[in-house]
Amino acid sequence: MKGLEARFGELLKELRNKKGLTQEELATDCGLDRTYISMLERGLRQPTLTTLFKIAEVLNVSPSSIVKQLE
Repeated sequence: MKGLEARFGELLKELRNKKGLTQEELATDCGLDRTYISMLERGLRQPTLTTLFKIAEVLNVSPSSIVKQLE
């Protein structure tokens, strides 16, 4: 079983691609750095709640739906 960080990273990449955004575009829209988005997608970092809410807003999904998909 993959760790939570890896599962979140895969889900983030999937949602970002569905929205048609590059890592750079997502990062800019969230007020984050592209390298941070890259680290999230590779499972090297975990988002704070604030970051999770920012990402969810830009991707037009609810934060709870992201968490639910990780269960």
